[in-house]
Parts: sequence; C-alpha cells; structure tokens
Amino acid sequence: MIRTYLHKMKGAGSSPLKVVPGNAGMGFVGGLVTISLLSLLTDMTSAVWIMAPFGASCVLAFGIWDAPLSQPRNIIGGHLVSTFVGLVYFHLFGDGVWVVGLAVGSAIAAMMLTKTTHPPAGADPIVVILAGSGWSFLVTPVLLGSVLIVVIAIIINNLHRHRKYPTFWY
Repeated sequence: MIRTYLHKMKGAGSSPLKVVPGNAGMGFVGGLVTISLLSLLTDMTSAVWIMAPFGASCVLAFGIWDAPLSQPRNIIGGHLVSTFVGLVYFHLFGDGVWVVGLAVGSAIAAMMLTKTTHPPAGADPIVVILAGSGWSFLVTPVLLGSVLIVVIAIIINNLHRHRKYPTFWY
C-alpha cells in the first residue's frame, strides 16, 4: 500500500506545455499593461488598486486565457469569494496562525462550491489577514482590480486572431 502510494509521486513522461513565442509575447504585453495600469491608478488616487495575487491572475488571463480557471467568472468571482472569506475570518477571529490556514482552506472550498475557482485568489485571505484589511478592501483593490484585469484581458487577448476570450461568462 505504501509502495503504491509512493509510486503515484513518480510522474510519467515530460511536460505537455508547449513553447509558443507569440503566446509568450501576448503574456508579456498583457501583464505589462495590466500591472502597470493598476500601479498607475494606485499612484494617482488615494486607493490601493493592486495586490500580489493580481500578478498571478495575469499569468492565467494572458498565458492560459482559454482555461476554465482563467475566465471572467473565475477571476472576478474567485477574488471576491476568497477575499470575503478572508475578511470574515479576520474580523471574527483576528490574525492568528490557525486563522490564516482556516481562511485559505475555507476560501478554496467556497470557490469550488460557487464554481469560481481561481488559484491566485487562494492567496487573498493571506493578504487580507496579514494586512489587517477592512471591508473596503473587497471593493478596492479586489472588485475594481479584478474587473480591470478582465477588461484588459478581453481587449488584448482578442487582438490575436487565434484567441477568443472569454470562452464563457457564467
């Protein structure tokens, strides 16, 4: 039984990922434009428009644009659901070590149950709890920032003749 279990970890074959320079270029442009704009908006206003998980969201939105977890529902919904869970845990239980773990686990489950799974959003409760965020964090940067990511992804991805983004909304 242990041998079978350990054998699962061996892996088989090589990476199925393919190197396509054009896709790398689109990813570069998408990440550059999106994160630069979020940073610029943060500098120009009194609000924070950017957070670290948005960089990872850009990887999905521009690098793997056709994956289910890269779609608008998942980018916006995943960040909203996960951040909401983080805020609830923080405001009810504080910032203890176990609170962070419980919040992340709960956020993963909540995203899965709402069909809004977005891996970068799994980090949102950590950001919320470590920063001691208030409820306004749900609007800025989370809602406004994730909507901006999607809008830019729609514009940039559809400039390429072989890309169609989004593949679904709901």
